[in-house]
Amino acid sequence: MTTRPLALTLFLAALMPAQAALAELRVVTTTSDLAAIAKAVGGDRVEVTALSLHTQDPHFVDARPHLTLALARADLLLQVGLELEVGWLPTLQTGSRNARIQRGAPGHLDCSQLVARLEVPTGRVDRSMGDVHPGGSPHYLMDPRRAEKVAAGVAERMAKLDAGLAAHYRAGAARFAKALRSARGGWEKRLAKLRGKPVIAYHRSFAYLADWLGLRVVAHVEPKPGVSPNPRHIAHVLMLTRSQGVRAILQESYYPANASRALAERSSAQLVIIPGGPDMRRGESYLDFVAALVGRLETLP
Repeated sequence: MTTRPLALTLFLAALMPAQAALAELRVVTTTSDLAAIAKAVGGDRVEVTALSLHTQDPHFVDARPHLTLALARADLLLQVGLELEVGWLPTLQTGSRNARIQRGAPGHLDCSQLVARLEVPTGRVDRSMGDVHPGGSPHYLMDPRRAEKVAAGVAERMAKLDAGLAAHYRAGAARFAKALRSARGGWEKRLAKLRGKPVIAYHRSFAYLADWLGLRVVAHVEPKPGVSPNPRHIAHVLMLTRSQGVRAILQESYYPANASRALAERSSAQLVIIPGGPDMRRGESYLDFVAALVGRLETLP
C-alpha cells in the first residue's frame, strides 16, 4: 500500500473535483446489505461498491489495497457503525487520503444513527466480556423495519451531496419502502407460527431479527461474543436446548458450524444457516436477502 503507483493513484483521486463525480455518485459501503439498500435508493445514478462480501464476517476484513482505492474515489461512505468495522475501516479511510469520506464529513454516514438500537450495555464494558459493542448490537439490518429507516436516511444524504437529483433519491427510497412493506406482510404471516418460540443463536447477532419476529433467544453457542465455544459451554447450551424445547439454532453462513451442528445432532433442534447478506455479484437485492432468510426459517416445525 506504500508503493509508488498506489501513492500516485491516491494522489490523483484526491485531486478530482467533487462535482465531477456527481454524474454518477460513487458510493462505498462496508457490507453487502448496505450496498443493496444504496443501490435500491440510487438506481442507475449511483455506482455502489461493498468493501466486504456476504461470505465474510464483517467484524474481520483484510484492509487490502484495492479497498483503499475504492475509498479514494468515493463520494459517499456508508458504514454499519457501532464498532462493527472498528478493526479495519479506519485504516482504509486514512489510507484513502479522501477528505470527503472521513468521519464528520458530508460524505460519511454512520447508518446506526438512523435506527433504534438494541442490546445497549448499561454497565461497564471491557475486553474480558468478549466482543461486546458499547453502543449496542450492530446487526440491525436483519430487521426490514430498520432497513426502511436506513434507506430514507441514505436518500437524504445522497440528496445533500447531489442536490440536482434529490427527488430521484427520495423516490428510490419511497419505492424501496413500499416494496418492503408489501413483502413484510407476507413474511410475517408465514412466520407467525414462530412468535414466542425459543431459539439458540451462535453469535449475539439476532436481537433485531428476534424483535421483528417475536423470537426468544435463550442462549448463544459462543460463551462470549467472538469467543469460540468450549466443551463445557456446549454442554450447558445442550441442557438448555433440551429443557426449553428449542427447535432452532441460528447462525450466519460465515461462522464455523461444527459446534452448532453437534448441538443439533444431540437435540431436537434444527440448524438454520442464515445468509450473510445479499450476493451483490449475482445482483441480489435486500428483499432477496430477507426472502431467503424467511424461506429458511419457514422450514422450522
